[in-house]
Amino acid sequence: VQLVESGGGSVQVGGSLQLSCAASGRNFNGCGVGWWRQTPGKERELISSVSHNGVASYADSVRGRFTISQNNDKNTLYLQMNNLKTEDTGVYYCAAACGRWFLGQGTQVTVS
Repeated sequence: VQLVESGGGSVQVGGSLQLSCAASGRNFNGCGVGWWRQTPGKERELISSVSHNGVASYADSVRGRFTISQNNDKNTLYLQMNNLKTEDTGVYYCAAACGRWFLGQGTQVTVS
């Protein structure tokens, strides 16, 4: 599985961004998927995920502001980010657990 993220960029505090993660090689059927975030000086954090049976979960830091979703073909994963804060700045990685872990190359989000 190859994962390619897009949608990152610079946004003001309180703004919104939607990240996308396109899968090639296979779709996400039967896989757990999620978004990780690497912020400066901190360990990489799992901020949102969807289990293989469709149960979504969120880190406390983003719950109520971020929404994870997939398209009907289950080959694109999204992360809608609203009410962004400066502490959301970081590199966002898409990940899929399909027998083994796959990770995208990351996309930078800067909130100022």
